[in-house]
Amino acid sequence: MKRILVAAFAVAISFACVSGADAKGCIKGAVVGGVAGHMAGHGKLGAAAGCVVGHHEANKADANNKANAQAPSGQK
Repeated sequence: MKRILVAAFAVAISFACVSGADAKGCIKGAVVGGVAGHMAGHGKLGAAAGCVVGHHEANKADANNKANAQAPSGQK
C-alpha cells in the first residue's frame, strides 16, 4: 500500500510541475494508432507510434501554412 501511495504522489508531483505541452496531432494520432494497434494486438505501441506520426504531420502542416503566409503573392 505504501508503494502505491508513493507512486501516486510521484505522478501527481510530476504532473503539477509540467508546463503546458504543445500536443498538436498527438491525441488524434494516438486514438487512430491505438485502434489500429489493438487490431494487431499491440494497442499501446500503436498509440505511441500514432502520437509521434500525428505530431509530425501537424508540425509539417503548420510549417507549410507559415511558409505560404510569408511568401509574397506578387500581385498589387
